[in-house]
Amino acid sequence: MFGGRLARLAVIACALALAGCAGQQTRDLLAQKVVAAPASAIAGRHEIFVATTRHKSDKAAEVFDGRRSPDTSYAKVDITVPAIHKTGAIERRKARQPADPAKFFVAEAVTAYGGEDAFGAALRKDIASHEGRALVFIHGYNTAFDGAVYRMTQIVHDAGYKGTPVLFTWASGGSTVDYVYDSNSASAARDALEATLRLVAKSGAKRVDIIAHSMGNWVTVEALRQLAISGDRTLGGKLGDVVLASPDIDVDVFKAQMARYGVPEKPFILFLSSDDRALQISSLIAGRRPRLGDYSNAEEIAKLGVVAVDLSKVQTEDRLNHTKFAENPVLIKILGERLAQNGRLATNEEEANERVASLTRGITGTLTSAAEVVITTPINVLRIAVGQ
Repeated sequence: MFGGRLARLAVIACALALAGCAGQQTRDLLAQKVVAAPASAIAGRHEIFVATTRHKSDKAAEVFDGRRSPDTSYAKVDITVPAIHKTGAIERRKARQPADPAKFFVAEAVTAYGGEDAFGAALRKDIASHEGRALVFIHGYNTAFDGAVYRMTQIVHDAGYKGTPVLFTWASGGSTVDYVYDSNSASAARDALEATLRLVAKSGAKRVDIIAHSMGNWVTVEALRQLAISGDRTLGGKLGDVVLASPDIDVDVFKAQMARYGVPEKPFILFLSSDDRALQISSLIAGRRPRLGDYSNAEEIAKLGVVAVDLSKVQTEDRLNHTKFAENPVLIKILGERLAQNGRLATNEEEANERVASLTRGITGTLTSAAEVVITTPINVLRIAVGQ
């Protein structure tokens, strides 16, 4: 008993050490005062639609906190990206720093919607103005509300996404010691995510793409499984790309989920990496059970209808190697290119596989050092050199 407790404490200590300390960051999404900045200092303005199972914060500036709510709340965040922004990075202010749009991501306003009908009406108007395209992003473990908004904004901005961005944010505690709490919060959010996907689909969307990260993959695949059980696994034919980035899912659980979902008409895309330290910690917590995001048998996973993209040799500044999909300039451009396929879905598996390969080959000059991306599909294995 005592030895088990020591082991768990060691895991938590390891997680804290790996997470590091880059200075105290504020969780206030809204600032009391925003510094004036010229238009030339702003690289982009984005409207992020939000569906959340978080509790409304007692602090107006935080907007939503890490507590769970039995009801789904809806909002929209107007946010800017500075011209000094570096692809893959999130320039965010620390506590007591002024909100300067010339230096940081800055939320200018948050609009709250009274309920699903009002949110759906706003979605419908925005989706119609973006040719019927929508992207739903589901964040992972240890993510506060402001961090979820910033990450969605960075993905949309760096990928050059032209559709309607929808952030689904579940009640993460936003702390490295909240792993079990976060896992339960993700599970509790399954129905809400399913309802959100249905809402986006019925709000005029012609194509709904999904990107899930880390523990967000658990709630995402569960919601897709529930859609399949209901007989609507493709959202009426509107489901586009499903990108599973660094999934914190037990491999056996994923196999069981996919057995119920079935082989997708359009292969899911899995970003995995054998050097993902965050998933190595998760594996220890789970009794050394392998996680999908660092699983070594890509061919086994590919048989489930998944294109596995091995990023083990691709580097980013993330010491945990857990956010490569968003922080590496090549990978975020891969996402952007793939999501911009003229609204047309791949008609067969071979075409989908070739798109992944061609997109990677087309942007080989971005990395500063050579690397190899290994893409395993249900029918072949592609080894693609990227970088200089």
